Amino acid sequence: MHKYPIRQLAAVLLVAAMSDGCSVSQMAVNKIGDALASGNSVFETDDDILLIGDALPFALKLTESLLARSPRHRGLLQMACQGFATYSYLYVQDEADRLAERDIDSAERIRTRARRLYLRARDYGLRGLEVKHRGVSSALDTDPRAALDLCRKKTEVPLLYWNAAALGLAISVSKSDASMLALLPEVEAFVDRALELDEPWQEGALHEFMVILAGAKPGKPDFDKIEKHYRRALELSQGKRASLFVAYAESVAVARQDKASFEAALKQALAVDAEKYKEVRLLNEVAQRRAEWLLARTEDLILTPRPEAENQKQGESQK
Repeated sequence: MHKYPIRQLAAVLLVAAMSDGCSVSQMAVNKIGDALASGNSVFETDDDILLIGDALPFALKLTESLLARSPRHRGLLQMACQGFATYSYLYVQDEADRLAERDIDSAERIRTRARRLYLRARDYGLRGLEVKHRGVSSALDTDPRAALDLCRKKTEVPLLYWNAAALGLAISVSKSDASMLALLPEVEAFVDRALELDEPWQEGALHEFMVILAGAKPGKPDFDKIEKHYRRALELSQGKRASLFVAYAESVAVARQDKASFEAALKQALAVDAEKYKEVRLLNEVAQRRAEWLLARTEDLILTPRPEAENQKQGESQK
């Protein structure tokens, strides 16, 4: 998921292929992993959603091939966690959501695949944490917040975030599975710890995630808490992330059955200039595509109250 010097990488690959010695081969793999994990992203800046969708599976399998040779390479483990979670969200879960309107059974099969990919991402994320904090995975089962106290550096925030994203998204496609819903405290522990270490990380991405997470939790959302996270994310991102407005529309406006704020948030998402903010161009393109789809489904998501119910509501407000 990153760009790197092609000539340098080709030379390293050649050394690995020709080498008979395990030590040289291992060194080569680690160099490749370092180059991949430390480069600047070329996926987020692309404007061709289909091209990225075609390229990601190869990139993910390459990452897994490298991890087979260097299973404790932390950078590659984080890349695998991020990559599988991103691919599943953008290209698998989205397909299931759209298909559900006309073929529920097929949509559920695709959601099952999405869940498997999210859990694969989670496995890599936990392995990434284990590199520096051995035993943290088992400790999460008993006391997630105490377990994550071991993470004390800002450099650990990306791995905390992608662990939360992988598990949180797996839960979002498993709402009828009580065992998955029981893991929500673990997701919250990951995000809370990341917020403690680097609250403004990635221009409010952690706060945006908290807005998204609200939509996955059962029961009535804590709207006051969500609004605080939304406002802080908006402040940090300066309105450049269309996904924030989409998250608000789905997690807050739908829950409140507020048609006006639902449409307003999605129109804000569509108003973001994807070309202007090239560093998040792909994410904005994806979010705007979803915003258009959601707007087309407004009447399905925001139920129009019956006239008698509306009259009763107005009568109560006048008392």
